Amino acid sequence: MDFSVRKAKETDASAILGLIRELAGYEKQPNAVVIAEKDIIDAAFGDNPLTSIFVAEVNSNVVGIALFYYGFSTWKGRSLHLEDLIVNENFRGHGIGKALMMRVVQVAQKEKLNRMDWEVLDWNEPAIKFYKSLGTSFFSDWNLCRLFGPEIQAIKTGNLQ
Repeated sequence: MDFSVRKAKETDASAILGLIRELAGYEKQPNAVVIAEKDIIDAAFGDNPLTSIFVAEVNSNVVGIALFYYGFSTWKGRSLHLEDLIVNENFRGHGIGKALMMRVVQVAQKEKLNRMDWEVLDWNEPAIKFYKSLGTSFFSDWNLCRLFGPEIQAIKTGNLQ
């Protein structure tokens, strides 16, 4: 299958959002996506981008994305977090996911980063197998912790000093 990988453009926002929604359905959370195209445009293509995105195209149609951003590790310094690697279900198994991942790895290599991380659901066997083939370290002794908007707002911070 012929495909290409390139940096995303603002005009890709609708297709990117579509793939994000597809991933939410795959992960059994179809109603969890609350962002809109404008959020993607602002985050990835605004004056101070928060994220970077590569897209994979087949016949000029976006069929996959790798969305990542930078962080900072107190142990390793500047790091890269792969938020999502998504390939449309109809195009999986053709090397598109690997090509997207390799583009992100190239960024980490070029910038000489000491850490690149992401999460994967424990039941997503195809993804786990793929990540293991890259030599990925898995940490079963760490728990992912997360607060969502309502929980953040419900915390009473009071007069912190």
